[in-house]
Amino acid sequence: MSDSPRPPAPRRYVLATAAFAGLSIGWYLIWATAGAGPAVLAYFGAPLATLGSAAGVIALLRGHPMVPAARRFWILILVLEAGVGIGRGLQTVNALRAYPEPPRSSATVGLLMLVAVLAAIAALATVPLGRLSGTARRRQLLDRTIAFTGCVTLLWFTGLAPLLDADDSWPLRSKLMVGLAMLMAAIGITRVANIPGGPVDRVAIRLVASSGLATAAYAMLAAHAGHDAVVPGQAVLLPLGPLLIAAAAYRQWSYAGAGPRRESWLPYLAVIAADIPLVASVFGPMRWSNRVVVLLAVLVTLLAALRQLLAHRDNLRLIRAQQASEEQLRHEATHDALTGLANRGLFRDHLAGALESTGAAVILVDLDDFRTVNDSLGHDIGDDLLVAVADGLRGAVGDDGLPARLNGDEFAVLIVDPAVSAEDVVQRIGGVLTGSLSAHRLLMHASCGIADAPAGTGIDDLMRDADTALHAAKQRGKGNWVRFTADMERPVLADAQLGADLRRGLAAKEFRVVYQPLVDLHANRVIGVEALVRWQHPTRGVVSPADFIPVAERTGLIVPLGRFVLRETCRQAAIWLREFGPDVLQKAGPNVSARQLHDPDFVDDVRAALADSGLPGTMLVLELTESAVLRGQQVSRTLHELHDMGVRLALDDFGTGESSLSLLQAFPASIVKLDKSFVDGIELDEEGTPEAAARQAVARAVIQMAGALDLATVAEGIENEEQAERLRQLGYTLGQGYHLAEPMTPELVTAMLDGQQNPAAAA
Repeated sequence: MSDSPRPPAPRRYVLATAAFAGLSIGWYLIWATAGAGPAVLAYFGAPLATLGSAAGVIALLRGHPMVPAARRFWILILVLEAGVGIGRGLQTVNALRAYPEPPRSSATVGLLMLVAVLAAIAALATVPLGRLSGTARRRQLLDRTIAFTGCVTLLWFTGLAPLLDADDSWPLRSKLMVGLAMLMAAIGITRVANIPGGPVDRVAIRLVASSGLATAAYAMLAAHAGHDAVVPGQAVLLPLGPLLIAAAAYRQWSYAGAGPRRESWLPYLAVIAADIPLVASVFGPMRWSNRVVVLLAVLVTLLAALRQLLAHRDNLRLIRAQQASEEQLRHEATHDALTGLANRGLFRDHLAGALESTGAAVILVDLDDFRTVNDSLGHDIGDDLLVAVADGLRGAVGDDGLPARLNGDEFAVLIVDPAVSAEDVVQRIGGVLTGSLSAHRLLMHASCGIADAPAGTGIDDLMRDADTALHAAKQRGKGNWVRFTADMERPVLADAQLGADLRRGLAAKEFRVVYQPLVDLHANRVIGVEALVRWQHPTRGVVSPADFIPVAERTGLIVPLGRFVLRETCRQAAIWLREFGPDVLQKAGPNVSARQLHDPDFVDDVRAALADSGLPGTMLVLELTESAVLRGQQVSRTLHELHDMGVRLALDDFGTGESSLSLLQAFPASIVKLDKSFVDGIELDEEGTPEAAARQAVARAVIQMAGALDLATVAEGIENEEQAERLRQLGYTLGQGYHLAEPMTPELVTAMLDGQQNPAAAA
């Protein structure tokens, strides 16, 4: 079923209404100049024009989608037009019957007109004009009151008061109708003052309200001209009201909503409107109606003064709010959002000022193992820890310096007063940070680097010196501090050079893999190998892994370097299996760093290395440290995915961390490796020294726990036969160390395996 056709826009009804009004006005001009035709024809213009405007409102209600509030407004306006149209139609009939005498006033017509005007007042008074806050609503109410009072003053003086004071006696209902028409106009004109938009077009509302002015104008004319005003009023003034309503309906047809708009000029215009009749009343005869004008004008003036007082108070509040906002913005621009400490920009500004005048000392503070806390416990707990550290810094530094957060877990303290000892401040900081911090009672340590410089030193130079001292402090272990000296190597430059060499060395294939055998302690037989990387630098010679592995971690080159070691280990282990059979080795284990585990391609790299080499996944054992495992959900998912592939995981340096026992419950480990620190001195009589007793207790506990969890155990760092024998007694079956076999080239490992396979040939 097709939709019913949409009624035409009210434009045709505007034209029809305008035609009726124009014909009526044209007839009056001819009548007034030539005197042609009966005067009763003056009564036809208003009802015909009202008929046209009512048709326009009906078309609007039928054809234009509107919200309920707007539809209710226009239904009330239709009631207005119906009442006015029927009433004026009846008045026209009465005029025809009484002609040539003037028609008598009809109670029915008066009642219809009263209902019509009350409907218009209800429409104008109840139409919603948008949502406002409480303060804006009170301000709007005051502005409307001022505008309404000023408008009423002017309408009273020009319309109703002259009608009341007229020599001719007007019926009470005529006076009431004129008063209501003026009230309608005043409400409509001032109702839309300072509105933020609503469901009815603001111009349409004012057009409807202004339609009442036609009746008011008729009253003003009648007050001065008496019954001589009937013909021009009926023929010229009254048809203008329907024309305004027809125009309002046409305006609403194309209304799509209005944005916020504030007409702050309307209250001032109302004051002027009240002053005009006030001045006229002062220079004219003082009637009772003029006294009403004076009182209304005084009321408008008082309301306007109150408005200015409130506006002044609002302006002061806005100024204070703006100043507070600017201060807040300045604070946010110069302070860290999380901790409230000075940020890097403010810190450097203060440092620049100090270096221009007196010199300064800088303390860099870096939290040890903060990344482990952040990754394992979550960023929220990490943020809580940073806030607690900041509070501790404030308390430790006091008025002796400016604490700041530079980035991440790196803080700084600026000391300008030469009487303040930077070492004393560092001691206070260490005392605060070595305790349990935040609501989670976390135990933390911080490394500190100190550097000072006289006036004239560059900011970057001083900060670089402090960073060098911090780097040296971290190399000494957790919770240390170092003061910069001129003979210190600057690690940033050294790392940059070594990083460049690393990248070049990878491209030039300067790295090689050596293998340290894993030995069965009872059979003295090699059952696996651990892969270790070595770097033969063309000018530096052999570079220690202790030097280049940390640089590779910091620069991200550990990922391609680890990929090379992984692929080379799988390739070489597969060669040994093909040469000596599947039972020659049980494991081949490259070390894996935390940075590799964060690489999203790491699992694919392992899968590709196994596929390309043909090495079974069960032969590959990835060796990881506790710090690498404690890296959050992403690392945990990676480790479980590797475990599901059949790759075994070994927990290296077991026993040195703080979470070793809990790790074994969540980490899919197959092997634990007892750290060398518990093997050193284990051969000593446990009754001789407490250290020996502690080492043997740890070694015994690890082997018992591993047995309970069905994990293999490997003892690292075996340096002599006495250690090997004590470990055998404790139950260890696998070991590594220089006593058993040093790291060696693939060729030497091949010879060792060949000797195991062919003892006679080896002999």
